[in-house]
Amino acid sequence: MYEELRQNIERKITLTDEEWGLILEKTEFIKLKKNEFLQIQDSNNAYEGFILKGGFKTYILNENGTESVIFFSFENEWMCDLESFYYQKLTKYNIKAIEDSEILVINKSNKALLFKQVPKLIQFHILMVERANIAIQERLLDVLNKTSKQRYIEFVKKYPQKTQKINNKNLSSYLGVTHEFLSKIKRSF
Repeated sequence: MYEELRQNIERKITLTDEEWGLILEKTEFIKLKKNEFLQIQDSNNAYEGFILKGGFKTYILNENGTESVIFFSFENEWMCDLESFYYQKLTKYNIKAIEDSEILVINKSNKALLFKQVPKLIQFHILMVERANIAIQERLLDVLNKTSKQRYIEFVKKYPQKTQKINNKNLSSYLGVTHEFLSKIKRSF
């Protein structure tokens, strides 16, 4: 059960069946339909999650009511509102399913218990945080240094099978362009 998660963890550390059982005890399986929220901006429900199936967008709702998509996350990827999860602050982001999705989540108290029960998970955790920091840094550098066309090309290369599942509104928000400009970028290919 949930072999994708075990394989993801065991790429970095090995687990005994007993340790795996402890992990499963502390995680919660959540099924969301397209457009349902895992997390709502300014709430107290922060999770760290591993996506088994589907996809999500992480975004903020601006004062004028528009969305700014920060990240997309898909199968076999982790996602988390880091500050909210680790510092128990109100969430800064909405996390919404962009297709029917299944995810395993863990809250901070259960994760702390797991660290006591399976100390080698701390090593895995450090590697996860490093990857998250790198992803955030890459996203920031992309926005600052690359054209929207370059960002679109790289996104399509990274997620070729998912690009068609993301509507133009979400993709243009992620790229920071209008729908019309996104259409021009797509037509140029």
